[in-house]
Amino acid sequence: MARRERVMRMSVEQPLWRALSGYRVLTMLYAVGLFATAYDRFARPWVAVTYYCVLFVWTLATLPRVANAASCTKRFLAVDLTIALTGIMLTPVADAHERIQEGGPTLPSIWTAGSVLAFAIKGGWRWAALASTLVAVANLVERGTPARDTIHNVVLVWVASIAIGYVVEVARASERTLARALEIEAATRERERLARDIHDSVLQVLAMVQRRGAVIGGEAAELGRMAGEQEVALRTLVSGGLVPVSRASEDASEGAVVRTVEEPDDDGPVDLRILLAPHAAARVSLAEPGAPVPLPPVAARELAAAVGAALDNVRRHAGEHARAWILVEDEPDSVIVTVRDDGPGIPEGRLAQAEGEGRMGVALSIRGRLRDLGGSADLISVPGQGTEVELKVPKDTKVSRGKAEQR
Repeated sequence: MARRERVMRMSVEQPLWRALSGYRVLTMLYAVGLFATAYDRFARPWVAVTYYCVLFVWTLATLPRVANAASCTKRFLAVDLTIALTGIMLTPVADAHERIQEGGPTLPSIWTAGSVLAFAIKGGWRWAALASTLVAVANLVERGTPARDTIHNVVLVWVASIAIGYVVEVARASERTLARALEIEAATRERERLARDIHDSVLQVLAMVQRRGAVIGGEAAELGRMAGEQEVALRTLVSGGLVPVSRASEDASEGAVVRTVEEPDDDGPVDLRILLAPHAAARVSLAEPGAPVPLPPVAARELAAAVGAALDNVRRHAGEHARAWILVEDEPDSVIVTVRDDGPGIPEGRLAQAEGEGRMGVALSIRGRLRDLGGSADLISVPGQGTEVELKVPKDTKVSRGKAEQR
């Protein structure tokens, strides 16, 4: 939390609010000074005096309102812009017609730009475009005819406010990205600390129990197997934050401590890591990003089912003692899951032969699922060097729920 607060203070937005506060005071004094130097040329100076009294009190009283984005509410912005527009429209009433035709300033003068800039800093370039357009219309109505200097000032305010609004939006997006990166860094540091502490104690004990149980045999072998399963679960917890539930642990006795993974709902994106975590076991390693991998619910389940089918093929054809690795990659436009094993590989032509014999495991369970998702499944196998299956799914997949449920 302390890190996030420091990021907020260092952002570009807060200096802009401070600059806006100073700008409003200085431009208010400038507008009053212009009036004072030309007091005798005004047709109805009492109108201008009344307006400047309101402007003076409003500018000083609302300084806390332009101190930050939270204080600068929509209601304040609406009233502030109304005061600026009212001053522009009162100019023909207070000033002499000759001065207006000569290009004399409006009553609020350049103070109006401060009101527009408040819109830009608060709401971005769209709010700035709206406020500056209203100011432009008011200036054109006040002049009566679109004079060159009027158009020049209107375009200048319009471009400057939109540019500042866009810069603020980019700064806010960068700030959110930085805050998220700091959160991930803090979580990673904490996992590394836990991993070091656990590795020096619990994991070493579990590994020793697994090895000794395998040597002794009998009931001790079963105890060693269970210890190995818990070691995998604990390693996954400290490395990625997910606790896998292996098939062996699900059938363990009451003495085994297993934490299940909650089933995601269908209301929003699903974190693919949660669905892949149960596949991790003593001989199946899962490597995933340190952040969630969101996918539409149907796509996530279909991809996880394809991974399960690939692992079933590993156990069926490479043997129970073969090792497998699952790698999850979160790309900007797609998610890639690679399943690799250290088995003997698939002989050349074996897949085509299996399809000819009616065994459609790879064709339907893997490639068929990925095809329905708009993705692809590439299988690379070298005899004696294992098999690798790369599953790629686009993030904007539109797969229908009915097609998935038919499987």
